[in-house]
Amino acid sequence: MRTDLSKFTVGKYVAGPKWKVLVWHFVNYFIFNSAFPWPYRAKSALLRFFGAKIGKGLVIKTKVRIKNPWRLEIGENCWIGESVWIDNLEDVFIGSNVCLSQGAMLLTGNHDYTMSDFPYKLGKIVLEDGVWIGAKSVVCPGIVCRSHAILTVNSVATKELSAWTIYAGNPAVRVRERKFVG
Repeated sequence: MRTDLSKFTVGKYVAGPKWKVLVWHFVNYFIFNSAFPWPYRAKSALLRFFGAKIGKGLVIKTKVRIKNPWRLEIGENCWIGESVWIDNLEDVFIGSNVCLSQGAMLLTGNHDYTMSDFPYKLGKIVLEDGVWIGAKSVVCPGIVCRSHAILTVNSVATKELSAWTIYAGNPAVRVRERKFVG
């Protein structure tokens, strides 16, 4: 048996109503994925309009891509850095005081390589309060990052990150405990 991508279908997956997906595509491209520094409040309002649940104090920089805002919940006082990609084919929950650094990616979808038709394999992502996802890091489908966990620069989270723990590498492994000194 071999992989046969001509047989690929999205299965039961539905992004949302076609009109909403189409309109969001243009808003995402011209406002969020733009190099123009649109006001944070305007971006938050647009996300809410498209069904995202957004807390107060969201900082959302330029060149950000969000696949489906209606599958997104963000707590209060979060930072989303330049070129972050929230590829949320499935739900993404981001707690309060979470930082997604430049180029970070939240990836809720993959493919099942054990099947010849390469079907979607989706999983929700949860980032609890105080989590920091470092620059150019990836959080894979189905991952939970517990309270105040850190995923360091250019690392890949392939399993749950424990609370108050720092992880690094590909795949990410525990490096040490996270402590505040002041």
